[in-house]
Amino acid sequence: MKSLSEIETTSKRAARAAGFSWGISEEVGKCTRLLELFGLPGIVNLNSYLKEKNINNFENLKLIRSENKPKNNTFCPIYLGVSLIDQIRTVESFKSCSFINIAYPILFIPFLSRASEVIGKKILFIFDDNQFLLFCDERGLKTLKGHRSVGGFRASLYLSLIHISEPTRLRRIS
Repeated sequence: MKSLSEIETTSKRAARAAGFSWGISEEVGKCTRLLELFGLPGIVNLNSYLKEKNINNFENLKLIRSENKPKNNTFCPIYLGVSLIDQIRTVESFKSCSFINIAYPILFIPFLSRASEVIGKKILFIFDDNQFLLFCDERGLKTLKGHRSVGGFRASLYLSLIHISEPTRLRRIS
């Protein structure tokens, strides 16, 4: 078993060896660490993604719009995540925002969590009918689910909500 620091460093170096810049590689390391911290298979998915990266030529998204669909292939979850963090203030103002066909969407989850921290608002996304709520608050809560009588919140109360559904679709719900 590796420590979280070893996971972050190894992931960063693997991303750099796969052709990402040092800045993007740092983001990959942080996000893989975050996935592993919560018991999600970050290393396995990053390894599979990096092996497939040169074969499939995933698309990069530089400017996020309300509707985002790749022209030929699927979106690279790394560049999409970095673009989301860089443009989160613009995305926050959209009435809705959809991302269709994200390769290895589990690698996109930590970017959503970090974007939530940047804007200080909750982000809800749905993938394959499973709901996840990511948000940042002073008590360090990361997820809440269920009816408000058991500690959950209603989706209509969220200021910033993002929805992923089949085929990998991401949308902000007001």
